[in-house]
Amino acid sequence: MPISKGPQAFPRAEYLRRLAAVKQEMEQRDTDTLFVTDSSNMTYLTGYAAISAYVPQGVVVSIYDEEPTIILRRMDTPAAIYQTFLERDKIIGYPEALVGSSDKDGYDVVIDFLNEIGCASRAIGLELNSLPAQSAEKLKTRLPNAKFVDFSRAVTWIRIVKSDLEVEVIREAAAIADAAILRAAEVIRPGLREADAIAEIAGTLARGVNGKIGTRIVNINLCSSPRTGTSHILWSEDIFREGSQINIELGGVRHTYCGAIMRTFSIGAPSDRLRRLHDAEAEGLEAVLNVVRPGATCSDVANAFYRSIEKRGFKKESRCGYPIGINWMEHTASLKNGDMTVLKPNMTFHLMLGNWIEEDFGYVLSETFSVTETGIDVLTRAPRKIFELS
Repeated sequence: MPISKGPQAFPRAEYLRRLAAVKQEMEQRDTDTLFVTDSSNMTYLTGYAAISAYVPQGVVVSIYDEEPTIILRRMDTPAAIYQTFLERDKIIGYPEALVGSSDKDGYDVVIDFLNEIGCASRAIGLELNSLPAQSAEKLKTRLPNAKFVDFSRAVTWIRIVKSDLEVEVIREAAAIADAAILRAAEVIRPGLREADAIAEIAGTLARGVNGKIGTRIVNINLCSSPRTGTSHILWSEDIFREGSQINIELGGVRHTYCGAIMRTFSIGAPSDRLRRLHDAEAEGLEAVLNVVRPGATCSDVANAFYRSIEKRGFKKESRCGYPIGINWMEHTASLKNGDMTVLKPNMTFHLMLGNWIEEDFGYVLSETFSVTETGIDVLTRAPRKIFELS
């Protein structure tokens, strides 16, 4: 029996809007065809969200066709049928014999397809930042008359401004993140294993909230005393103890869109040092919220925070955040000094104010926000405090 399509994350018209923006960029670069290999950009353009980027795959966008073509390992084509808005003839699966082969692979099928649609002597865009160098060389060797144009992060920059539908999905993801933080506050206690806290957090991220389930679990980072000076660390085999500080970073996910949050916990009263740092960071966060608006720059946002905490005697060396969307981070702008990217309505950011001061001392606080026509909409809502637990 043929596979019938499941419900897509967004209506077909939303994907066609995205494709229109990409095709406009292609026309500006005099490019007929674009081969998209970044997995997040594949999701953005088609809805495909299976975890299969460990083998060759990609989306071919032609300015002459309304729908793109997705090329995958054959066993992954049913996922594309279920998840994407594409017609069945726009989903191509290559045989298993090409997986793990030293002679040919899935990119050879892509090259054959590009030849079939008349691209042998056309301009072809490649995402060279996500395409293996050896595979890029294969494309250039087998298509010697084509002109190749580097489209690295071009689609990602288009993604940085969300549609209203995307912002609402991120809002749903942010609500799941809030629920997970509150669940952590409920279960963390002296004697509990870090792993058991993670199990409860992960359960909330999967179950979701407000009738909206989580559709993926990503980036649960947890560290407790004496490891709070670590920025990207997973849970350990340790237990929580009286006096432990715990830093947690996590994200809720809806249809691959993320809402991220970071909060700090203390079993018992926080130390004076931790409380002073929290007060400085919370004040700095408020300074940021007063700066975010269309026309401000990423640098403006970061410097509002830096100036604020420096008045309190603290310093943050790392950036203050980044755009967030599909699969967490969008590798484009940064909330840091000198980044002159101008904020526009419906940009979404993770305002990441984690501050790792010494090898054994750090603190985390963050929010996910969207830029509105008049300012800012903070999408995460968990209390902005040190969670004092007993």
